[in-house]
Amino acid sequence: MHQYQDLLRHVLANGTKHEDRTGVGTISAFGYQTRFDLRAGFPIVTTKRVPFRWVAEELFWFLSGSTDEADLRARGVDIWQEWATEEQTARFGREEGDLGPVYGYLWRSFGGDYPQMNGVDQIARLIREIETNPNSRRLIVTGWNPETCDEVALPPCHTLFQFKIDGGRTLHCQLYQRSADAFLGVPFNISSYALMTHLVAHVCGLEVGEFIHTFGDLHIYSNHLEQVEELLSREPLELPTLEIQNAENLKGLDGLLNFKYENLNLVGYQSHRKIAAPVAV
Repeated sequence: MHQYQDLLRHVLANGTKHEDRTGVGTISAFGYQTRFDLRAGFPIVTTKRVPFRWVAEELFWFLSGSTDEADLRARGVDIWQEWATEEQTARFGREEGDLGPVYGYLWRSFGGDYPQMNGVDQIARLIREIETNPNSRRLIVTGWNPETCDEVALPPCHTLFQFKIDGGRTLHCQLYQRSADAFLGVPFNISSYALMTHLVAHVCGLEVGEFIHTFGDLHIYSNHLEQVEELLSREPLELPTLEIQNAENLKGLDGLLNFKYENLNLVGYQSHRKIAAPVAV
């Protein structure tokens, strides 16, 4: 997946050193865009191992509306654990594990009185609009609420996504990401939104098109530079393909919310070995 290596090289060549809230420090470039044709293969990084099951389970967790980190950990995924500690959640008067109004809540109950699910279900609205008004320019889900963004340890980084239907049959997706950890986070984000596009296309009877990824602050943490150099020394491998299986009855909103990992088959995924790197909290 050369687009990912090009992205890293862009930050190294054009970024500047910045201090940041974590105290680690970054090389940061502002404003970048990359594109993936989902018909040419599933975009998952091959120059290091990306755990596709974790990508899928996190997305299913978001779609469920849950903001309880224990629900995600029960799926065998611990990537949100650092923001769910008692120390982190106590800052906002919440119990350990309660992440507050993050992605799941914002997608399924935007503007509600957290934790009550009495806001706007943006996912339901999205599917309804695709099914009834496919020419709409309002196929948007937003994860940025200025009223609550300072009430969580990690406000949404992938901030807004929009779908576009071409010719009544091809579904494109564009994501705007305000902040992006290029080494650890971006590989997850690419595959997550590619998967989201496949799932929405399936439940709405459409074909996948492009995923366009637009960045605000795209950065490499200073303690990831050696890992980035190692990754860039590796040759990308051929992309796998995604098969959706045993999902003929998964249609509409209910179908989207009832997808499971067992419905997915990532065919032919090969990668170089994992490259470990610390998370900046």
